[in-house]
Amino acid sequence: MNGVLLIDKPKGFTSFDVIAVIRRLTGQRKTGHTGTLDPNATGVLPVLLGCATKAQDIIPNHDKEYAASFKLGMTTDTLDIWGQVKSRRQSRVTKSDLLRVIPEFTGEITQVPPMYSAVKKDGQRLYDLARQGIEVERGARVVTVYELELLDFDEANQEGRLRVLCSKGTYVRTLIDDMGKLLGTGAVMTALRRTSACGFSLEQCVTLEQLERLAENGEALGVLRPVESLFEAYPPVCVSNAQAKRFSNGGALDITRTGLRGQADRDGKLFRVKNPEGGFLGLGKAEDGMLKIYKLFLNT
Repeated sequence: MNGVLLIDKPKGFTSFDVIAVIRRLTGQRKTGHTGTLDPNATGVLPVLLGCATKAQDIIPNHDKEYAASFKLGMTTDTLDIWGQVKSRRQSRVTKSDLLRVIPEFTGEITQVPPMYSAVKKDGQRLYDLARQGIEVERGARVVTVYELELLDFDEANQEGRLRVLCSKGTYVRTLIDDMGKLLGTGAVMTALRRTSACGFSLEQCVTLEQLERLAENGEALGVLRPVESLFEAYPPVCVSNAQAKRFSNGGALDITRTGLRGQADRDGKLFRVKNPEGGFLGLGKAEDGMLKIYKLFLNT
């Protein structure tokens, strides 16, 4: 079984818990995912099966979108509502106050990863150190917040919701914590739902319960997306049967003899290489007038 399953991860499950369920339901041991979601977070989790796991580090669109809830007037050690409370203070922030600070957190920004995260320091996960009561220096990272929208804000309870469209590696918890610092009140994340990842939306996902029912009826393949769906950002090129055979065996193709003729100036660009029947062979890279193998995905 090769392809992509789009799962709406439930609260209380780790990303690996989801992988374990899918292995049990599909019998496919070779599995992976495209981005960890914390146990208390829900939403889009693309799971890669079979040869799709080879795509893990080359998926073109790593941007993610989230709906995040927050509360002002408190801080915790985990930067979310599930951690140990570090401080509480009175907060009288208005919606106008929030709208004034939001532009400070859009575009390229720097973030320090939270101690309760999977980032490694000297070979150890930060969350393992944090659970031992150890805090270490973490270097700031540059991330990009493309869009940050205040969806609503309850001034009486100092609670609100944000829509965040951001680059890979962005911590929404840290974003909310930093907003709280700028407002002078402190803030914690109270809920997180990933609504989009790798170009896939929540509407395209199935729940684990739905997948279980489909598997019981032998219909799980009906929601399995092709490996090629991960690379729709790249233009396709259709090659002849002879060229498909050569490409599949590791050979480079003369661009002027493919559907890319006249586009030799596209050096460095990636293309989806397809056989005459529309079968996806893999990714090709244009270099020096040749279309060379970038990654093969046979039997997809």
